Amino acid sequence: MINSENIRAYVERMASGEPAPGGGAAGALQAALGAALLAMSARYTTGSEHADRAARTADRAEELIPRALGLADADAEAFGALSAAYTLPKDTDEEKAERSRAVQEATAGAAQPPRELIGVGAEVVGLARELTGWCNPNVLSDVAAASEAARAAVATAMVTLEINVRSLKDAATREQLRAGLAEGEQAVEDAAELTRRIRERVQD
Repeated sequence: MINSENIRAYVERMASGEPAPGGGAAGALQAALGAALLAMSARYTTGSEHADRAARTADRAEELIPRALGLADADAEAFGALSAAYTLPKDTDEEKAERSRAVQEATAGAAQPPRELIGVGAEVVGLARELTGWCNPNVLSDVAAASEAARAAVATAMVTLEINVRSLKDAATREQLRAGLAEGEQAVEDAAELTRRIRERVQD
């Protein structure tokens, strides 16, 4: 579990031959890093004019950190459940039907962490866009880094979500999950635009 490991141990476990944690967990870790950078950037914005807004932004960003880290564990657990479903016997018609049901249920479950991660990443990007307008200019590069980390998280989550959605047979579930892809596309575009604007500002 990510909350009980240091960063090096977790990354080394990711690099091992274990199937999880994998890409989904890596995306969640990126979102947590983005939220942490955003909280730090807001706390460096100490001018009285924006003090209240900065405090609210920092607090909200910090709230997103454990949520993102929780999704890293949820993604690994969901992958384990899906892998277990695929190992069920399929010798008889009854076993095939039960295995198919279990795989579909586990696939839908595996789609939930990346769907939630898109929302977390999109919120980090939104907070970064807001903060850019009035933050301490000395932390603009950190805000951009936060946004880029969130963009990586969202892009990763979208790929993971699409892989799971394509395997689902229930049309209503597929459509519900695909709604998250539009949110993700917008967040990725917003993050790229924000980075471009910040780079222009720091080059002046």
